[in-house]
Amino acid sequence: MKLVIQIPCYNEEEHLPLTLANMPRQIEGIDEIVVLIIDDGSRDRTVEVARKWSRENDFPLAIAQHTRNRGLASAFQTGLNAALALDADIIVNTDADNQYPSEAIPDLVRPILNREADLVIADRQTDLIEHFSPVKKLFQRWGSSAVRIFSGSEVPDAPSGFRAFSREAALNMNMVTRYTYTIETIFQASKKNFAITSIPILTNPKTRESRLVKGVWNYVKRMGATIVRVYAMHEPLKAFFYFSLPFFIVAALGIGRFLLLGILEPRVGTLGHIQSLVLSGTALSVATLIMLVGLVADLIGNCRRLIEDALLRVRKMELEMNKQRERECEMLEEIRALRSELLPQRPSLNGNGHLKYSHSEEIKTEKKL
Repeated sequence: MKLVIQIPCYNEEEHLPLTLANMPRQIEGIDEIVVLIIDDGSRDRTVEVARKWSRENDFPLAIAQHTRNRGLASAFQTGLNAALALDADIIVNTDADNQYPSEAIPDLVRPILNREADLVIADRQTDLIEHFSPVKKLFQRWGSSAVRIFSGSEVPDAPSGFRAFSREAALNMNMVTRYTYTIETIFQASKKNFAITSIPILTNPKTRESRLVKGVWNYVKRMGATIVRVYAMHEPLKAFFYFSLPFFIVAALGIGRFLLLGILEPRVGTLGHIQSLVLSGTALSVATLIMLVGLVADLIGNCRRLIEDALLRVRKMELEMNKQRERECEMLEEIRALRSELLPQRPSLNGNGHLKYSHSEEIKTEKKL
């Protein structure tokens, strides 16, 4: 069982050592632990710091790099792909600013090891975080409640980035949004019927300001847009029905008012209250168009699910091909070692007239391979 701990980094030279300091070396049920640094276009010594820590602590390290900064969601997806290429059975994602306690990683992966969950999200218990303002705590609760309602999950702290994925869950993750991965992964895991659970943790003291949250209102606006976009992508028919519902209500009330007044005032007849009928007809037309768009979006969503299934198969095939290539390389190395031991050496004369031995036949054979 192999665990890969991925850490997206952008100019984290100062704080990365704190995050790496308490990385677990052994976890019951885990045979191998590797730290994966995703360098998202850093301009400082983030990579050098990670390599120095790896050498000094004799800890396995892998690095995936972007040539320029692409954002948190893109770095997260790169990390998943790299971790899967490393043949990870479990993937833990944590932040480089030491917000999350590395000591909690064994507890985070335990439900996956016990086959109780495919996705485990740490609950930061935001009400206990001292540097969170009351307004931020309130919006955190509201945002998590919205995610629970629309995704159908029971995640108490949806924006938490400290989470663990099983291999199968990671293979099924496809990031579409560019702002953050936290909401979208919950929706995808829930809609694909993966088991999701949470564990409570206590966060470390604050080391720097968040680069993702540039003001409470900006964060609320962007997270709200993300929730709406992701929900519309996964449940398009329901989403567009909700969008059309106000127009249907206006149309029903207007038409009902027109008919009721037509019955109560027979002398006026159909010539009276024509404005209500025009307004109602317009609202009904808009509602119908929205529902038709929802129907088309639902059909597109079915195609998207087929594409995701095909992408999942392609990913699995690529990983199997990589394993096969590694096995072939290992076999070639063994064959070369055997040939070097078994092939007879050819004697020849050197410049001094003495005998010397060469492996010319062996070298030619290696080039052919």
